[in-house]
Amino acid sequence: MNRQEGQSTSDRPVLEVMNLTMDFGGIRALDGFCLRLRQGEIAALIGPNGAGKTTFFNCLTGMYLPTRGELQLFRPDGATRRLNGLRPDKITEQGLARTFQNIRLFPRMTVLENVMIGRHCRTRAGVLGAILRGPAARREEKDTVRISSRILEKIGLAGQLNEFAGNLPYGAQRRLEIARALATEPLILLLDEPAAGMNPQETRELDELICRLRDEGLTILLIEHDMKLVMSLSDHIFVMDYGRKIAEGTPAEVRRNPEVIKAYLGEEESFGPA
Repeated sequence: MNRQEGQSTSDRPVLEVMNLTMDFGGIRALDGFCLRLRQGEIAALIGPNGAGKTTFFNCLTGMYLPTRGELQLFRPDGATRRLNGLRPDKITEQGLARTFQNIRLFPRMTVLENVMIGRHCRTRAGVLGAILRGPAARREEKDTVRISSRILEKIGLAGQLNEFAGNLPYGAQRRLEIARALATEPLILLLDEPAAGMNPQETRELDELICRLRDEGLTILLIEHDMKLVMSLSDHIFVMDYGRKIAEGTPAEVRRNPEVIKAYLGEEESFGPA
């Protein structure tokens, strides 16, 4: 479901990563990695296990402090924000939201409550306002419920608002994580192996959801090992090996790249049908 030949996303960048390097003692997990995301595209980051993909996400979202390099976010208002050194919550406020390889929901909270937590970075009441429950805090809470419910309707969980998150089927839990990320009003949605553990039907539903989000103008960067999903979804693909970018391009270009075939998959057939 990637864009047809001849169609393209805007050339306006929304994120630029320059010379990103991450050392853990004597181990170099990222080695001068560069990446440029365009507004409104679906991009995939692929590579063998241990290539540095999740390390890159952790640097981008403030969980790790890179050894060196530049992370720049270009906001719709024309402002440029340097992300280096910001706390994870401040990076979320700037417009980056992510999901994780392992589901990180609050299982004994409801579906609605899990999404409402994602709204925290966009609310102003604070702890005191929540305790005193003045008019402004009550209005904000009502808005949070309304916005969270609308997001759940968009991803197909409107009928399960009051279910405990831990009682949902696996695929629905994955979608709920995406809903919580969407509640932060991101400019860029980072998905870390969103299809991991999903059955074919759940994967098809995920494919459709990601494409709908892209069509609404959201920029999406995903790490994924399901090559059929990557090739069907992506407008652009970045390929990593040993912490370095070894190739990038359209799905067709990456599929034909001999270095990618050798370093990542070993054989062209692993990409699935052309």
